[in-house]
Amino acid sequence: MDSVTPPPEPDAVPATGKDPKHSWARGALHRGLVALPLVAGLVTAGWLVADGNEPAPKTPVAASANTAPAVSGPSVLEVSAPVQAQAPGQGASGGGGKSPLQQWADNLSGPLAIPAAALIGYANGELTLRSEDPGCHLSWVTLAGVGEASSDHGRQGANPMGLSSAQWSKYGAKITGVSKPALTDPDSASVAAGRALCAGGTDLTGGTGWWKSVAAYKGGKDAELFRQQVLGNAQLYATLSLDPAKANSPAVHATRFALGQLGLPYVWGGNGPDAGAAGFDCSGLTKASYDSAGVGLPRTADSQFRAITRVPATQEPQLGDLVFYGNPATNIHHVGLYLGNGLMINAPTEGQAIQIHTFHTPGDDYAGAGRPAA
Repeated sequence: MDSVTPPPEPDAVPATGKDPKHSWARGALHRGLVALPLVAGLVTAGWLVADGNEPAPKTPVAASANTAPAVSGPSVLEVSAPVQAQAPGQGASGGGGKSPLQQWADNLSGPLAIPAAALIGYANGELTLRSEDPGCHLSWVTLAGVGEASSDHGRQGANPMGLSSAQWSKYGAKITGVSKPALTDPDSASVAAGRALCAGGTDLTGGTGWWKSVAAYKGGKDAELFRQQVLGNAQLYATLSLDPAKANSPAVHATRFALGQLGLPYVWGGNGPDAGAAGFDCSGLTKASYDSAGVGLPRTADSQFRAITRVPATQEPQLGDLVFYGNPATNIHHVGLYLGNGLMINAPTEGQAIQIHTFHTPGDDYAGAGRPAA
């Protein structure tokens, strides 16, 4: 649901359009997170998450003589795990005397914007847990998502995986091949984080197990935002690991920008903190995301839908595509940015934060996808 300036237009009515029993509110003022009024909880408090396939109930908002009925976008996240990523390199040393693992990390470090030392730590976490707990199926991209959400891969602070003292004491004391495990060491911290994620016989291949494991990893007031950041970044890393040549594409630049806005509040007509607003509305977010990549878009969802190349209905959207909702013949009222694996980055409606949602569920008014740039 989007707008540029009041008064409300048919595709931009500032109303929740949601049943308050099934919506959550969290947000951020500029870059400092602040809690919006908490309304309810479904699977996790603070964000709308569903295990089933039904979209969240919607309560129509009565229209006055001067406004159209309020319509908001999708706001359900069906539990999900990142797609399978490129496996870490193993085996004998290759050219230049580098180990396959070092070569693997060097090749992906630039495209993923992750230091090679951190990537090796995440890979060692996966490889260690393959041996210690093969039924967990831990992937390095989940550890990379944790590392990004916790410390920007060690660039911020001395606790790269955001481990609590209790977690470190329980899972980091003894690590095979490490004489003196240290919380600041990417290898030690990644193994300890992997053990924490795999605790209790968790299988991370399924959405339910993955989500519950990450939910148990970190508590506190920012726990829901943390889980969203881990999921979004892990999904991006998995996709780029399989096709690193796309790392410098406008679609990836736009996706990175949008992921950086998770937790900001939906603001009707909002163009983001750089434009003096606390957050974005739906098309404000997609426009700002592609502006950051050097691709100009019109301001509203309907005008974006009509300005960019359509993705054939027979094809799945790709990373960075825009996904639209409404009636193509009359009005498109909502837009999100596709992340992959059935997920989108979404500024849903007033009272909710920018977050990751499932892009298409039965009964919604999904109208198709468009591609702003190759």
